[in-house]
Amino acid sequence: MNRIIPILCLFLIVVSCKEQKSELDATIRLFDNSEISSAHLTDFLTQQMDSLEIPGLSIAIINDAKVVYKKNIGYANIDTKKELTENSMFEAASLSKPVFAYMVMKLSERGGIVLTRPLHYYLPDPLMEVDQRYKNVNAIHVLSHSTGFPNWRWHDKAPDSLNVKRGTFYMLQNPGDGFTYSGEGYDYLARVIASNTEHKMSELDNLFEELVQKPLGIEHMYFTWDEYLYEHKVYGHIDGKVNNRNWGSGLPYQNSYKFSPSGGLHTNAENYAKFLIAMMNGKGLLPETYKEMLKPRTVVKRSSNRYKEDGNTHWSLGFAMTPLKNDTLYNHGGTHTDFQSQTAFSKKSKWGYVFFVNCKKGDELNQSLKQFFNIQ
Repeated sequence: MNRIIPILCLFLIVVSCKEQKSELDATIRLFDNSEISSAHLTDFLTQQMDSLEIPGLSIAIINDAKVVYKKNIGYANIDTKKELTENSMFEAASLSKPVFAYMVMKLSERGGIVLTRPLHYYLPDPLMEVDQRYKNVNAIHVLSHSTGFPNWRWHDKAPDSLNVKRGTFYMLQNPGDGFTYSGEGYDYLARVIASNTEHKMSELDNLFEELVQKPLGIEHMYFTWDEYLYEHKVYGHIDGKVNNRNWGSGLPYQNSYKFSPSGGLHTNAENYAKFLIAMMNGKGLLPETYKEMLKPRTVVKRSSNRYKEDGNTHWSLGFAMTPLKNDTLYNHGGTHTDFQSQTAFSKKSKWGYVFFVNCKKGDELNQSLKQFFNIQ
């Protein structure tokens, strides 16, 4: 019996070494169908993190609608040197929006909301009454960023011609007239859904779990506070220093118990990749709903930075769209004061990636990654 134990230990060591070698030797397909080793990608990411001074990174790469690479590298907190693990939870910032858009599409299949019906009929907003055009805004306008709303009335100064105080609601144009990125529109739509489904804003995460998280097999995604986050929430960093802010992006009304579809999501790359794979495959949506969600809706003006810097020409319901030579990338980014995130995928080739960093260097990392992945 005693002789079996050393043999078993040796067997486990051999198996472990083979698994580690296999992981290092794993082949990853880039966007142009060229291939690299997993070790090569890890070296590249480590160098990028060092040069950009990124404390922590969670990243996943998808080939043929399967995760072929996933890593959590660096620190959740550089002061305590607490290392990232597969359980570490990042602030997703605006990567919250595509996930919420999927939830809205699922709800529309149930008849819980009619996408073309003005939201005013469901839930009037007295603070928006200063501009009666808001009564024409519907869910499609919200999800395709054509409401005419500012991003946030508290942050975005209104044009002088409107003569309104900071924090007062205003509109930039008629609904449906063009691209106006707005987290405020997403917030309004969430309040409508809460009213329609008889949920409090603190309870909408339960509906999200029912419509999205459980059907897609996603273990960890949270729009509101969960006890799991107590141990696993990553700290943000500003200028190389830990930011002790506890939640969200610091909007005037935001707290950990209020469902925030525009930027309140907490998750990591492995969990978000499951959502991307569902989008690649149309999982959980009726074929006609899937088609409606991903078709081009709002034209992005050529003068916009989103066109000039990111190559976005249109917005679907939840994602920006970037046309390439033989494909289209659906993409989105997210920014808080101390977190950034990026994702992109092709439903044609079923290729994609997603990453989260706990500092404001994600845009620079994304530019390097697009070159490394040969996206053009």
